[in-house]
Amino acid sequence: MIRYSLALFIGLLLAACGSNSADNYVPKPKGFPRFDLPTPSYKLLDPTHPYQFEYNSIARVLPDTFARSEPHWIFITYPMYHASVQLTYKPILHDVNRLRAMLEDSYKLAARHNIKAYAIEQRKLHLKSGLEASIIDLSGEVPSQVQFVTTDSTTHFLRGALYFNTATENDSLQPVIQYIRKDILHMLNTLKWRK
Repeated sequence: MIRYSLALFIGLLLAACGSNSADNYVPKPKGFPRFDLPTPSYKLLDPTHPYQFEYNSIARVLPDTFARSEPHWIFITYPMYHASVQLTYKPILHDVNRLRAMLEDSYKLAARHNIKAYAIEQRKLHLKSGLEASIIDLSGEVPSQVQFVTTDSTTHFLRGALYFNTATENDSLQPVIQYIRKDILHMLNTLKWRK
């Protein structure tokens, strides 16, 4: 009886491991995170900085608290997407050499991504205010996917960079990157320097 039960158990075990389960296995595709991207509505940045613009109302404005941060450096954060646009502002003080150095630093920071970027595209934008901005789109597994620089050449200089605080790969983040990129364009098109 024990031999018969053992033989039956082994037979059932072999049948369960047969062609029906192992040979018909199909790997499951990798899933992509789902992002609910609301229609943006914008509000005006508080007038405490030498610049002012409209930003998406789902974002929060936080001060930059890094040790070397300067006055008027802020983050426009998107908590639900673990993303932020870091804004660094510097006065030019009518110093052409100072402006040149700030522009060089900005382009060096963007060039650091050459190691991981498979494409870097820079465009000059003519903003509604009459100002110009340079926007840099970086493709690949880079820490910052969108960067920009704008200045009035004599008094104000503003640089921005989009960062994500997540391990999700950039191809999965593309909908959010494009969403925030549109917000950046809106911010630039509504930018006004304050005296």
